[in-house]
Amino acid sequence: MTDSTTKQSPFLLRRLAAMLYDTFLVAALIIAVMFVVLPVYSLLTGSHDIDSVVQLDREIVWLVFLLVPMLFFCLFWLKNGQTLSMQAWRIKLQTFSGDSPNFRQCAIRYFGAILSAAALGLGYLWCLVDRNGRYWHDYLSGTELVLLPKREKKPRS
Repeated sequence: MTDSTTKQSPFLLRRLAAMLYDTFLVAALIIAVMFVVLPVYSLLTGSHDIDSVVQLDREIVWLVFLLVPMLFFCLFWLKNGQTLSMQAWRIKLQTFSGDSPNFRQCAIRYFGAILSAAALGLGYLWCLVDRNGRYWHDYLSGTELVLLPKREKKPRS
Protein backbone atom coordinates (compact mmCIF):
# COMPACT_ATOMS: atom_id res chain seq x y z
CA MET A 1 0.00 0.00 0.00
CA THR A 2 1.29 3.43 -0.94
CA ASP A 3 1.08 6.47 1.26
CA SER A 4 -1.34 8.87 -0.45
CA THR A 5 0.82 11.87 0.44
CA THR A 6 3.78 10.51 -1.54
CA LYS A 7 1.87 9.50 -4.69
CA GLN A 8 3.12 11.30 -7.74
CA SER A 9 1.23 11.15 -11.03
CA PRO A 10 3.41 10.65 -14.13
CA PHE A 11 3.49 13.46 -16.68
CA LEU A 12 1.51 13.04 -19.90
CA LEU A 13 4.60 12.65 -22.11
CA ARG A 14 5.87 9.77 -19.97
CA ARG A 15 2.43 8.13 -20.22
CA LEU A 16 2.32 8.62 -23.99
CA ALA A 17 5.80 7.15 -24.40
CA ALA A 18 4.74 4.06 -22.45
CA MET A 19 1.58 3.82 -24.56
CA LEU A 20 3.66 3.97 -27.75
CA TYR A 21 5.93 1.15 -26.53
CA ASP A 22 2.89 -0.94 -25.60
CA THR A 23 1.34 -0.28 -29.01
CA PHE A 24 4.34 -1.91 -30.70
CA LEU A 25 4.18 -4.89 -28.34
CA VAL A 26 0.45 -5.36 -28.80
CA ALA A 27 0.71 -5.02 -32.60
CA ALA A 28 3.35 -7.75 -32.71
CA LEU A 29 1.19 -9.92 -30.46
CA ILE A 30 -1.87 -9.42 -32.70
CA ILE A 31 0.18 -10.41 -35.76
CA ALA A 32 1.40 -13.55 -33.98
CA VAL A 33 -2.15 -14.49 -32.96
CA MET A 34 -3.38 -13.95 -36.52
CA PHE A 35 -0.70 -16.36 -37.76
CA VAL A 36 -2.30 -18.97 -35.50
CA VAL A 37 -5.93 -18.02 -36.22
CA LEU A 38 -5.61 -18.07 -40.03
CA PRO A 39 -4.56 -21.73 -40.40
CA VAL A 40 -7.05 -22.86 -37.75
CA TYR A 41 -9.83 -20.95 -39.50
CA SER A 42 -8.74 -22.43 -42.83
CA LEU A 43 -8.93 -25.96 -41.41
CA LEU A 44 -12.30 -25.38 -39.79
CA THR A 45 -13.86 -23.92 -42.93
CA GLY A 46 -12.37 -26.56 -45.24
CA SER A 47 -10.35 -24.11 -47.34
CA HIS A 48 -7.24 -26.19 -47.99
CA ASP A 49 -6.24 -24.66 -51.34
CA ILE A 50 -2.79 -23.13 -50.82
CA ASP A 51 -3.24 -20.74 -53.76
CA SER A 52 -6.44 -19.23 -52.38
CA VAL A 53 -6.38 -16.37 -49.95
CA VAL A 54 -8.14 -17.15 -46.71
CA GLN A 55 -10.30 -14.26 -45.60
CA LEU A 56 -11.40 -14.11 -42.02
CA ASP A 57 -14.87 -13.06 -41.00
CA ARG A 58 -14.98 -9.47 -39.85
CA GLU A 59 -16.26 -10.60 -36.43
CA ILE A 60 -13.21 -12.81 -35.86
CA VAL A 61 -10.83 -9.98 -36.75
CA TRP A 62 -12.65 -7.59 -34.40
CA LEU A 63 -12.60 -10.21 -31.66
CA VAL A 64 -8.82 -10.65 -32.02
CA PHE A 65 -8.27 -6.87 -32.09
CA LEU A 66 -10.40 -6.46 -28.98
CA LEU A 67 -9.44 -9.46 -26.85
CA VAL A 68 -5.69 -9.76 -27.49
CA PRO A 69 -4.89 -6.27 -26.16
CA MET A 70 -7.34 -6.75 -23.30
CA LEU A 71 -5.63 -9.97 -22.24
CA PHE A 72 -2.19 -8.37 -22.65
CA PHE A 73 -3.01 -5.41 -20.41
CA CYS A 74 -5.14 -7.25 -17.86
CA LEU A 75 -2.60 -10.03 -17.33
CA PHE A 76 0.28 -7.60 -16.83
CA TRP A 77 -1.77 -5.30 -14.60
CA LEU A 78 -2.93 -8.23 -12.49
CA LYS A 79 0.58 -9.70 -12.20
CA ASN A 80 2.42 -6.63 -10.90
CA GLY A 81 0.52 -3.52 -12.00
CA GLN A 82 2.88 -2.85 -14.89
CA THR A 83 3.22 -3.72 -18.55
CA LEU A 84 6.74 -4.01 -19.97
CA SER A 85 6.75 -0.37 -21.07
CA MET A 86 5.36 0.77 -17.72
CA GLN A 87 8.33 -0.96 -16.08
CA ALA A 88 10.71 0.90 -18.38
CA TRP A 89 9.04 4.24 -17.67
CA ARG A 90 8.57 3.58 -13.91
CA ILE A 91 4.78 3.78 -14.03
CA LYS A 92 2.55 1.53 -11.96
CA LEU A 93 -1.20 0.91 -11.93
CA GLN A 94 -2.85 0.69 -8.54
CA THR A 95 -6.21 1.36 -6.93
CA PHE A 96 -6.92 4.72 -5.33
CA SER A 97 -6.07 3.14 -1.97
CA GLY A 98 -2.72 1.82 -3.26
CA ASP A 99 -3.72 -1.84 -3.62
CA SER A 100 -3.35 -4.07 -6.68
CA PRO A 101 -6.31 -3.91 -9.07
CA ASN A 102 -8.60 -6.91 -9.55
CA PHE A 103 -9.70 -8.34 -12.91
CA ARG A 104 -12.96 -6.38 -12.93
CA GLN A 105 -11.10 -3.09 -12.43
CA CYS A 106 -8.57 -3.99 -15.14
CA ALA A 107 -11.32 -4.87 -17.63
CA ILE A 108 -13.27 -1.68 -16.84
CA ARG A 109 -10.05 0.33 -17.23
CA TYR A 110 -9.33 -1.28 -20.61
CA PHE A 111 -12.79 -0.63 -22.04
CA GLY A 112 -12.88 2.81 -20.41
CA ALA A 113 -9.58 3.65 -22.13
CA ILE A 114 -11.19 2.80 -25.46
CA LEU A 115 -14.02 5.21 -24.62
CA SER A 116 -11.51 7.88 -23.56
CA ALA A 117 -9.78 7.55 -26.93
CA ALA A 118 -13.08 7.44 -28.84
CA ALA A 119 -14.02 10.80 -27.33
CA LEU A 120 -11.29 12.37 -29.49
CA GLY A 121 -8.74 11.63 -26.77
CA LEU A 122 -10.44 13.91 -24.26
CA GLY A 123 -10.46 11.15 -21.65
CA TYR A 124 -6.66 11.06 -21.84
CA LEU A 125 -6.18 14.81 -21.96
CA TRP A 126 -8.30 15.08 -18.82
CA CYS A 127 -5.17 14.33 -16.76
CA LEU A 128 -3.88 17.80 -17.70
CA VAL A 129 -6.74 19.54 -15.88
CA ASP A 130 -7.54 17.00 -13.18
CA ARG A 131 -5.98 17.90 -9.82
CA ASN A 132 -5.07 14.22 -9.28
CA GLY A 133 -3.70 13.78 -12.81
CA ARG A 134 -6.23 11.04 -13.59
CA TYR A 135 -7.84 9.92 -16.84
CA TRP A 136 -11.58 9.35 -17.24
CA HIS A 137 -11.00 5.60 -17.17
CA ASP A 138 -9.14 5.98 -13.87
CA TYR A 139 -12.37 7.21 -12.31
CA LEU A 140 -14.44 4.52 -14.03
CA SER A 141 -12.20 1.71 -12.77
CA GLY A 142 -11.08 3.12 -9.42
CA THR A 143 -7.44 2.85 -10.51
CA GLU A 144 -4.66 5.33 -11.18
CA LEU A 145 -1.14 5.54 -12.54
CA VAL A 146 1.65 6.48 -10.17
CA LEU A 147 5.26 7.33 -10.84
CA LEU A 148 7.70 5.03 -9.08
CA PRO A 149 10.90 6.43 -7.58
CA LYS A 150 14.19 5.94 -9.40
CA ARG A 151 16.12 2.87 -8.41
CA GLU A 152 19.32 3.65 -6.63
CA LYS A 153 22.39 2.51 -8.49
CA LYS A 154 24.49 -0.03 -6.68
CA PRO A 155 28.13 0.98 -6.31
CA ARG A 156 30.53 -1.05 -8.41
CA SER A 157 32.82 -3.32 -6.49
